Amino acid sequence: MSAPVPAPASPPASRPVDPRQLSLLRFAETTGTLSGVWPAADLVRLGADAPPAGAAEVHWSAQGERRAVAGDSPQTWLHVQAHTEVEQVCQRCLGPMTLRLDAQRSFRFVRDEEEATRLDEESEDDVLALPKRGLLDLHELVEDELILALPIVPRHETCPQPLPLPANEPDEEEVAPPNPFQALAVLKRKPN
Repeated sequence: MSAPVPAPASPPASRPVDPRQLSLLRFAETTGTLSGVWPAADLVRLGADAPPAGAAEVHWSAQGERRAVAGDSPQTWLHVQAHTEVEQVCQRCLGPMTLRLDAQRSFRFVRDEEEATRLDEESEDDVLALPKRGLLDLHELVEDELILALPIVPRHETCPQPLPLPANEPDEEEVAPPNPFQALAVLKRKPN
């Protein structure tokens, strides 16, 4: 009796890519693409300054790239896009407003901080050092970009209500500054 022949091994299932531990070099070499949706409430640092609008979601995508450079080694790039909606207070009318945040940026990654600093000063590219162990937290990077997309002074394009005028305050033109000579005349008239 012959031994049973084992069934052929199935190819290993490809492991899903974890955006919190993205192997950046491998992702760029394979021109990988990722996209997804996270609850906006998961971006805690963003929520501290700009709470999510209702049950808002963060829609994001990322694409890796190895860019050939004549006479030099290929460059590692990551292209990131994200958008969500947050609640803010309009600084013109002080009313609530829902604000759409859009972030889109491309990053060139280099081997260390020293090179990143040097190249960042020399070029207009956004240059970052490769993360330790080569693993990038894409969730953190997307949150950073959305925080940077917050306006310094949020305001409606057109406020929904007319701006209130101050009540019972005289116009600046109506209030004349006191005349110093009149004050002196009053002092002269007082008996000693």
